[in-house]
Amino acid sequence: MAKPAAAAGTPAAPEKKGKKKTFKKKERKHVPHGLAYVQASFNNTIVTITDMNGNVLSWKSSGSLGFRGSRKGTPFAAQQAASNAANMARDHGVRSVDVRVSGPGSGRESAVRALAAAGIEVRSIRDATPIPHNGCRPPKRRRV
Repeated sequence: MAKPAAAAGTPAAPEKKGKKKTFKKKERKHVPHGLAYVQASFNNTIVTITDMNGNVLSWKSSGSLGFRGSRKGTPFAAQQAASNAANMARDHGVRSVDVRVSGPGSGRESAVRALAAAGIEVRSIRDATPIPHNGCRPPKRRRV
């Protein structure tokens, strides 16, 4: 049996009454000078931009941009990651950075160049690659 249609003056669905959701606006820090950490391994490149205290403002990696496999370690992927991270950091007011480069990867140079090309002044570049002073014993030789 068919249900009777709603009367002409009443709405078809009852209106919901309750709390209206209020969203807190995401606060943007204003940081004129920051630190950019470029971690370049053979397999991936991670670019992190922080304020002077080390609080992260933005980060990008080659893998988070959709590069897969051996393409993550390329200079082009590092360039894309650095420019994306720089654009996100510019929203926070970052105008100049000191760069700390770590690791032996091929994306070291291109990441620093991309930061400069994105409109962020690169004040200094420091190599922070950890170097062992004959510390750990190396793994045994591969037999292929």
